[in-house]
Amino acid sequence: MSTGRTVSLVARRELAARLRTRSFVLGTVLSALVLAGFVLTQSTLFDDRHRDTIGLNGQAIAVTEQLAEEARQVGRDVATVEVTDLADGRAQVADGRLDALVSGAPAALTVLVDSGLDDELRGVLNGLVRQQVLRGQLAALADPTNLDADAVLRTVAEAHVTVRTLSSPDPAHGERLAVALVVVALLYLALLLYGSLVAQGVVAEKSSGVAEFLLPVVRPGQLLGGKVVGLGLVGLLQLVAVGLVGLVVALATKVLTSAGSAVTALSWGLVWYVLGFLLYATVFAAVGTLVSRQEDVQSVLMPVTVVLLVAFVLGFAVLSRDSSGTLITVLSLVPPLSPLLMPGRLALAAVPVWQTLLALGLTVAAIAVLARVCGRMYRNSLLRPGSRVTLRTALRRVP
Repeated sequence: MSTGRTVSLVARRELAARLRTRSFVLGTVLSALVLAGFVLTQSTLFDDRHRDTIGLNGQAIAVTEQLAEEARQVGRDVATVEVTDLADGRAQVADGRLDALVSGAPAALTVLVDSGLDDELRGVLNGLVRQQVLRGQLAALADPTNLDADAVLRTVAEAHVTVRTLSSPDPAHGERLAVALVVVALLYLALLLYGSLVAQGVVAEKSSGVAEFLLPVVRPGQLLGGKVVGLGLVGLLQLVAVGLVGLVVALATKVLTSAGSAVTALSWGLVWYVLGFLLYATVFAAVGTLVSRQEDVQSVLMPVTVVLLVAFVLGFAVLSRDSSGTLITVLSLVPPLSPLLMPGRLALAAVPVWQTLLALGLTVAAIAVLARVCGRMYRNSLLRPGSRVTLRTALRRVP
């Protein structure tokens, strides 16, 4: 029997077995419900409550205490910094050290921001300006009996801060960031879940003697390939189902205003799931053959799951701050991290074509190397039931 046909038969066995399980159906439904809930509460979950750092220059320093107090009343934590040089303040806004630079007279404040001023902060600053304008109007009255209340109110209502930006605001950035983080989370869960299932399946076959029964007619490489492909297809089907549910809910509830970027992000996510699963599942399977009891599986899988967890944490922490910075660019090209970081960057439309192609090429190369190494581990360890197999023994070249 040809290698391709053998791998196909093993893959079909795994696919049929898993698709009929209650855990697959319940897992798919639960994942879809969780994603739908996330989409429905997206505005709350992604509400930015970080500490705002605002620079004050010149006469604007006089409103320092008022600014902090007014910001606290609307639930914002504001730290103020005195800036003596406007050029230096502009540089600090550009590199992110300052969220905003406020200058000018208290009754005519000017705010410099990178791409846009937060609505709450705009309201706070407008309130400060209007207070100063009102005080000025009242102080200018020589005779309070001549007060024209309508004129004063009209002047106060028209007062507002002047906002200047260093770059054009991106109105769709929030949507793309939400999609990117959802894609990263789904990929992490899928790779961890189905990678672990591959390892557990290997251990079950090894401990029950099924592997010993199959190996006379199926070569170890074919058995490994079939298992990885079969479970990978199950995970792919589940990802497609969950992703479509999330997309439909997001569009129906107007959380997403356009399906184009979300569909592109989901498509890239599926591509990287396939590559990531081939990368990780091969390692999961090989490592799983080192033990013969299900109780020992988690201990040998720990190093692999830690790498996945690091990629997941980096994806959330770095993508939300700077998706095109040097750190995230370098990390997203490293094969063990690429399956999570690169699709997140692609969802934010911040990746040059050459970086995408380089990440794809490096990941494919890593899969080829790992398939060779892990294939040897799988072959050397599969028929060693009982005691735990050492990594040195598993990697030993057998003539």
